Amino acid sequence: MTGLVKDKVAIVTGGAKGLGYGISRCLAQAGAHLLITGRDGAAAETVAADITQSFGVRSVGMSADMGVKTEVEAMIERAVSEFGGLDILVNNASQLSPNVLLEQKTDEMLQRTLEIGTWGSWWAMRAAFPHMKARGGGSIINFYSIDAQTGAWLHADYNMNKGAILGLTRTAAVEWGRFNIRTNAIAPTGMGQVFADLAENVPGFLEMATASNPLKRAGDPEKDIGPVVLFLASEMSRFVNGELINVDGGQHLPGYVSVPHNLAEMEAQT
Repeated sequence: MTGLVKDKVAIVTGGAKGLGYGISRCLAQAGAHLLITGRDGAAAETVAADITQSFGVRSVGMSADMGVKTEVEAMIERAVSEFGGLDILVNNASQLSPNVLLEQKTDEMLQRTLEIGTWGSWWAMRAAFPHMKARGGGSIINFYSIDAQTGAWLHADYNMNKGAILGLTRTAAVEWGRFNIRTNAIAPTGMGQVFADLAENVPGFLEMATASNPLKRAGDPEKDIGPVVLFLASEMSRFVNGELINVDGGQHLPGYVSVPHNLAEMEAQT
């Protein structure tokens, strides 16, 4: 994979933790210069410094809340000012609200979820557009979810958000393809931040969560998820546009059971 995106400029939102961390390392190993963002600016800066030392590419970390338009636009401008342009945008950042039933979700929960996911992707893509157009093309990778595919319980706002992102992805693919800007989406299932915490702290969770996965394991952010992002970011996928790729070991085929074990108790609180 070394050199696939050599000297390309990439932004990875939420790139200091979980799936984003593995993706950042994978792109850096393949030669990309990185702007890594997250609401925890200190963590983003630490990861960026480590990546620079490990892979010899230029890497910068900064604080950016994807739910704030001015911060998203500042993120794009920082990448362009630091590296001279922009080739790859990975819209990984997302927000999960409390796990409650659809009828218990609040407008505030939905608003924040949409701000970070749908609006954040919208703002970032539109701000990135003129810079990618000026470079003669680029690659945008957005994030969908198996939760939206299966209508996962307790994630109504998150599922709605992911559906909107998929629609945005396909529209951008159609409209911006004439500028050689490719827009694709992945639906990953792996050891993200929340999943990893549960696997570490809840006995038997990892075995239960992977029991129905055809590959019988959880995806590694750097070794399993990152290479698919790298593929979409590189010239290897130069004729792939508007695609949704499931990166989940086949988990989307059997799906998964998301009915809460305490459903009766939750309903009583409505």
